[in-house]
Amino acid sequence: MSAIRLIVGLGNPGAEHEHDRHNAGFWFVDELARSHGASLAREGKFFGLVGRARIAGEAVLLLEPSTWMNRSGQAVAALANFYRISPPEILVAHDELDLLPGQAKLKRGGGHAGHNGLRDIQARLGSADFWRLRLGVGHPRTLQLEQEVIDFVLHRPSREQRQQIDDAIARALDCLPLLVAGEAEAAVQRLHTR
Repeated sequence: MSAIRLIVGLGNPGAEHEHDRHNAGFWFVDELARSHGASLAREGKFFGLVGRARIAGEAVLLLEPSTWMNRSGQAVAALANFYRISPPEILVAHDELDLLPGQAKLKRGGGHAGHNGLRDIQARLGSADFWRLRLGVGHPRTLQLEQEVIDFVLHRPSREQRQQIDDAIARALDCLPLLVAGEAEAAVQRLHTR
């Protein structure tokens, strides 16, 4: 299996969206950067904030697109094409409606399940064969809420739900060295077994 060379966190730019559920991917990359002493800086040619970290002895690029969620692929494709990074060497962290807060799953490939960020990345890369870290935020119906989905993801979770999401991020960070080193089966096993 290919080692991971690029880790992307999905979200929407701007302080007004910082705490939205839709920004769970940003929360993951922020915590990853913090825990590895990396910093993110704006790089215009890559349409986002870019950083570099050493994980499991490997140099890994970090990216938070500064485009709106539905144009995330612009940043991912620009950086991947420049550094000749293939889809299987990319991990995209994103919010996942089909998982409850506190759940996290790793998978490679698959559909976009209506997630506009994933849809645009697939279109721009011409492939769905990248890794996804699906960070559960719950679905309004599952959580007995009347909100529309778009309204739900563009609002902050409760304090309890945010703690559950942060716990899932911590577990994902714990298994990340295995994935980066190309030990995907062990990474998936560790994350999916609690």
